[in-house]
Amino acid sequence: MVEKTDQEVELLRQSALLVSKTLAEVGKMIRPGVTTLELDTRAEEFIRDHGGVPGFKGYRKYPSTLCTSVNSQVVHGLPSKNTVLKDGDIISIDCGVLLNKYYGDSAYTFQVGEVSESTRRLLRITKECLFKGIEAATARNRIGDLAYAIQQHAESNTYSVVRELVGHGIGTQMHERPDVPNYGRRGVGIRLRKNMVLCIEPMINKGKREVMEERDGWTIRTKDNEPSAHFELTVAVGEQRADVLSTFSFIEEKSNLN
Repeated sequence: MVEKTDQEVELLRQSALLVSKTLAEVGKMIRPGVTTLELDTRAEEFIRDHGGVPGFKGYRKYPSTLCTSVNSQVVHGLPSKNTVLKDGDIISIDCGVLLNKYYGDSAYTFQVGEVSESTRRLLRITKECLFKGIEAATARNRIGDLAYAIQQHAESNTYSVVRELVGHGIGTQMHERPDVPNYGRRGVGIRLRKNMVLCIEPMINKGKREVMEERDGWTIRTKDNEPSAHFELTVAVGEQRADVLSTFSFIEEKSNLN
Protein backbone atom coordinates (compact mmCIF):
# COMPACT_ATOMS: atom_id res chain seq x y z
CA MET A 1 0.00 0.00 0.00
CA VAL A 2 1.42 3.40 -0.97
CA GLU A 3 -0.19 5.26 1.95
CA LYS A 4 1.38 4.80 5.37
CA THR A 5 -0.36 4.34 8.71
CA ASP A 6 -0.09 7.14 11.28
CA GLN A 7 2.36 4.95 13.22
CA GLU A 8 4.53 4.47 10.14
CA VAL A 9 4.53 8.21 9.51
CA GLU A 10 5.89 8.77 13.02
CA LEU A 11 8.66 6.19 12.46
CA LEU A 12 9.51 7.89 9.18
CA ARG A 13 9.59 11.23 11.02
CA GLN A 14 12.23 9.85 13.40
CA SER A 15 14.38 8.71 10.47
CA ALA A 16 13.86 12.02 8.67
CA LEU A 17 14.90 13.99 11.75
CA LEU A 18 18.10 11.94 12.11
CA VAL A 19 18.98 12.77 8.51
CA SER A 20 18.21 16.44 9.17
CA LYS A 21 20.50 16.48 12.20
CA THR A 22 23.24 14.66 10.27
CA LEU A 23 23.17 17.29 7.53
CA ALA A 24 23.46 20.01 10.17
CA GLU A 25 26.40 18.24 11.79
CA VAL A 26 28.18 17.98 8.44
CA GLY A 27 27.22 21.55 7.58
CA LYS A 28 29.20 22.83 10.57
CA MET A 29 32.36 21.46 8.94
CA ILE A 30 31.92 23.06 5.53
CA ARG A 31 34.66 25.57 4.78
CA PRO A 32 37.46 25.98 2.24
CA GLY A 33 40.10 23.26 2.63
CA VAL A 34 37.79 20.50 3.87
CA THR A 35 37.61 17.31 1.80
CA THR A 36 34.36 15.63 0.93
CA LEU A 37 35.74 12.41 2.44
CA GLU A 38 36.05 14.17 5.81
CA LEU A 39 32.36 15.13 5.57
CA ASP A 40 31.44 11.55 4.72
CA THR A 41 33.40 10.09 7.63
CA ARG A 42 31.73 12.43 10.12
CA ALA A 43 28.28 11.68 8.73
CA GLU A 44 28.71 7.94 9.20
CA GLU A 45 29.98 8.40 12.76
CA PHE A 46 27.07 10.66 13.65
CA ILE A 47 24.43 8.33 12.19
CA ARG A 48 25.83 5.26 13.96
CA ASP A 49 26.25 7.16 17.24
CA HIS A 50 22.50 7.91 17.10
CA GLY A 51 21.40 4.32 16.51
CA GLY A 52 21.02 4.46 12.76
CA VAL A 53 22.72 2.89 9.77
CA PRO A 54 23.84 4.85 6.69
CA GLY A 55 21.04 4.37 4.17
CA PHE A 56 23.09 4.91 1.02
CA LYS A 57 26.18 2.87 1.88
CA GLY A 58 25.90 -0.43 0.04
CA TYR A 59 22.61 0.55 -1.59
CA ARG A 60 22.94 -0.59 -5.20
CA LYS A 61 26.64 -0.97 -4.32
CA TYR A 62 27.08 2.75 -3.57
CA PRO A 63 30.33 2.98 -1.54
CA SER A 64 29.69 6.00 0.72
CA THR A 65 27.39 7.48 3.37
CA LEU A 66 26.84 10.79 1.56
CA CYS A 67 26.45 11.99 -1.98
CA THR A 68 28.64 15.11 -2.22
CA SER A 69 28.07 16.97 -5.48
CA VAL A 70 30.14 20.11 -6.09
CA ASN A 71 29.25 22.99 -8.44
CA SER A 72 28.20 21.48 -11.80
CA GLN A 73 27.72 18.04 -10.26
CA VAL A 74 23.98 17.53 -9.85
CA VAL A 75 23.73 14.42 -7.67
CA HIS A 76 25.51 11.20 -6.63
CA GLY A 77 28.96 12.76 -6.28
CA LEU A 78 31.40 10.38 -4.59
CA PRO A 79 33.18 11.63 -1.45
CA SER A 80 36.96 11.67 -1.95
CA LYS A 81 40.13 12.76 -0.18
CA ASN A 82 41.05 14.44 -3.46
CA THR A 83 37.98 16.69 -3.60
CA VAL A 84 38.87 19.76 -1.56
CA LEU A 85 36.25 22.47 -1.11
CA LYS A 86 37.22 25.95 -2.30
CA ASP A 87 35.94 29.41 -1.56
CA GLY A 88 32.97 30.13 -3.83
CA ASP A 89 31.97 26.49 -4.31
CA ILE A 90 28.54 25.09 -3.67
CA ILE A 91 28.02 21.50 -2.54
CA SER A 92 24.85 19.46 -2.54
CA ILE A 93 24.94 16.93 0.29
CA ASP A 94 22.38 14.14 0.05
CA CYS A 95 22.07 11.78 3.02
CA GLY A 96 20.01 8.72 3.85
CA VAL A 97 19.60 6.70 7.05
CA LEU A 98 17.90 3.52 8.14
CA LEU A 99 16.42 3.71 11.65
CA ASN A 100 13.90 1.31 13.18
CA LYS A 101 13.44 -0.34 9.75
CA TYR A 102 12.39 2.92 8.05
CA TYR A 103 14.44 5.17 5.80
CA GLY A 104 15.08 8.89 5.94
CA ASP A 105 16.38 10.94 3.01
CA SER A 106 17.17 14.65 2.66
CA ALA A 107 19.51 16.98 0.77
CA TYR A 108 20.78 20.53 1.12
CA THR A 109 23.03 22.66 -1.07
CA PHE A 110 25.58 24.52 1.03
CA GLN A 111 27.67 27.59 0.22
CA VAL A 112 31.43 27.38 0.75
CA GLY A 113 32.85 30.69 1.87
CA GLU A 114 31.86 33.68 -0.26
CA VAL A 115 29.58 32.70 -3.13
CA SER A 116 28.60 34.89 -6.09
CA GLU A 117 25.24 36.65 -6.12
CA SER A 118 24.13 34.66 -9.18
CA THR A 119 24.90 31.39 -7.38
CA ARG A 120 23.06 32.52 -4.25
CA ARG A 121 20.05 33.28 -6.45
CA LEU A 122 20.16 29.75 -7.92
CA LEU A 123 20.11 28.27 -4.42
CA ARG A 124 17.28 30.54 -3.30
CA ILE A 125 15.07 29.76 -6.28
CA THR A 126 15.75 26.02 -6.03
CA LYS A 127 14.73 26.02 -2.38
CA GLU A 128 11.61 27.99 -3.29
CA CYS A 129 10.84 25.34 -5.95
CA LEU A 130 10.95 22.70 -3.23
CA PHE A 131 8.47 24.57 -1.07
CA LYS A 132 6.19 25.21 -4.06
CA GLY A 133 6.11 21.45 -4.54
CA ILE A 134 5.42 20.86 -0.86
CA GLU A 135 2.49 23.31 -0.98
CA ALA A 136 0.97 21.16 -3.72
CA ALA A 137 1.42 17.87 -1.79
CA THR A 138 -2.18 17.68 -0.60
CA ALA A 139 -4.83 15.02 -0.98
CA ARG A 140 -6.87 15.17 -4.21
CA ASN A 141 -4.08 16.96 -6.07
CA ARG A 142 -2.16 14.88 -8.57
CA ILE A 143 1.57 14.30 -8.98
CA GLY A 144 1.45 16.52 -12.04
CA ASP A 145 0.20 19.44 -9.94
CA LEU A 146 3.20 19.14 -7.64
CA ALA A 147 5.62 18.70 -10.56
CA TYR A 148 4.14 21.66 -12.47
CA ALA A 149 4.53 23.94 -9.44
CA ILE A 150 8.26 23.15 -9.29
CA GLN A 151 8.85 23.45 -13.04
CA GLN A 152 6.91 26.68 -13.43
CA HIS A 153 8.81 28.43 -10.65
CA ALA A 154 12.22 27.29 -11.95
CA GLU A 155 11.60 28.15 -15.58
CA SER A 156 9.93 31.49 -14.83
CA ASN A 157 13.20 32.41 -13.10
CA THR A 158 15.30 31.44 -16.18
CA TYR A 159 16.52 28.10 -14.79
CA SER A 160 16.08 24.57 -16.15
CA VAL A 161 14.80 21.38 -14.55
CA VAL A 162 16.68 18.07 -14.69
CA ARG A 163 14.39 15.45 -16.23
CA GLU A 164 16.38 12.23 -15.82
CA LEU A 165 16.28 12.18 -12.01
CA VAL A 166 13.18 12.42 -9.84
CA GLY A 167 11.94 12.29 -6.27
CA HIS A 168 10.27 9.20 -4.87
CA GLY A 169 8.17 7.57 -2.23
CA ILE A 170 9.94 6.26 0.87
CA GLY A 171 9.23 3.77 3.66
CA THR A 172 10.85 0.44 4.49
CA GLN A 173 12.60 0.82 1.13
CA MET A 174 14.67 3.84 0.14
CA HIS A 175 12.84 4.23 -3.16
CA GLU A 176 9.15 3.36 -3.30
CA ARG A 177 6.26 4.32 -5.52
CA PRO A 178 5.39 6.85 -6.73
CA ASP A 179 8.06 8.66 -8.73
CA VAL A 180 7.93 12.40 -8.04
CA PRO A 181 9.20 14.31 -11.10
CA ASN A 182 10.07 17.99 -11.00
CA TYR A 183 8.34 18.75 -14.29
CA GLY A 184 4.86 17.98 -15.52
CA ARG A 185 1.35 19.13 -16.31
CA ARG A 186 -1.41 20.01 -13.90
CA GLY A 187 -4.15 17.43 -13.51
CA VAL A 188 -1.94 14.57 -14.74
CA GLY A 189 -0.54 11.56 -12.88
CA ILE A 190 -1.64 9.59 -9.85
CA ARG A 191 -3.93 11.22 -7.32
CA LEU A 192 -2.25 12.03 -4.02
CA ARG A 193 -3.75 10.48 -0.90
CA LYS A 194 -3.33 11.27 2.78
CA ASN A 195 -0.22 9.68 4.34
CA MET A 196 1.58 9.04 1.09
CA VAL A 197 5.17 9.81 2.10
CA LEU A 198 7.20 11.52 -0.60
CA CYS A 199 10.74 12.75 -1.03
CA ILE A 200 10.43 15.94 -3.06
CA GLU A 201 13.80 16.98 -4.48
CA PRO A 202 14.11 19.57 -7.23
CA MET A 203 17.41 19.51 -9.13
CA ILE A 204 17.67 22.87 -10.88
CA ASN A 205 20.38 23.96 -13.31
CA LYS A 206 21.63 27.49 -13.92
CA GLY A 207 22.15 26.64 -17.58
CA LYS A 208 20.61 23.98 -19.79
CA ARG A 209 18.79 20.95 -18.39
CA GLU A 210 20.93 18.24 -20.04
CA VAL A 211 23.10 16.10 -17.77
CA MET A 212 25.70 13.37 -18.18
CA GLU A 213 27.32 10.66 -16.08
CA GLU A 214 30.96 10.99 -15.13
CA ARG A 215 33.48 8.19 -15.57
CA ASP A 216 33.11 7.00 -11.97
CA GLY A 217 29.73 5.52 -12.93
CA TRP A 218 27.88 7.50 -10.24
CA THR A 219 28.30 11.25 -10.47
CA ILE A 220 25.78 13.14 -12.60
CA ARG A 221 26.79 16.62 -13.77
CA THR A 222 25.47 19.26 -16.13
CA LYS A 223 26.59 18.89 -19.74
CA ASP A 224 27.33 22.61 -20.05
CA ASN A 225 29.30 22.61 -16.76
CA GLU A 226 27.04 25.31 -15.29
CA PRO A 227 26.17 25.04 -11.55
CA SER A 228 23.27 22.95 -10.28
CA ALA A 229 21.42 23.07 -6.95
CA HIS A 230 19.49 20.37 -5.11
CA PHE A 231 17.24 20.50 -2.05
CA GLU A 232 15.17 17.61 -0.68
CA LEU A 233 12.64 17.17 2.12
CA THR A 234 10.40 14.26 3.09
CA VAL A 235 6.69 14.99 3.49
CA ALA A 236 3.51 13.11 4.31
CA VAL A 237 0.62 14.18 2.10
CA GLY A 238 -2.11 15.85 4.15
CA GLU A 239 -5.73 16.79 3.58
CA GLN A 240 -5.13 20.54 3.75
CA ARG A 241 -1.34 20.79 3.86
CA ALA A 242 1.64 18.48 3.83
CA ASP A 243 3.25 17.31 7.06
CA VAL A 244 6.97 18.02 6.56
CA LEU A 245 8.88 15.22 8.30
CA SER A 246 12.45 16.40 7.74
CA THR A 247 13.65 19.95 8.30
CA PHE A 248 16.35 22.44 7.38
CA SER A 249 15.99 24.22 10.72
CA PHE A 250 18.92 22.38 12.34
CA ILE A 251 21.15 23.60 9.51
CA GLU A 252 19.89 27.15 9.31
CA GLU A 253 19.66 27.95 13.02
CA LYS A 254 23.43 27.37 13.24
CA SER A 255 24.31 29.53 10.25
CA ASN A 256 23.35 32.47 8.12
CA LEU A 257 22.26 30.25 5.25
CA ASN A 258 18.52 30.98 5.42
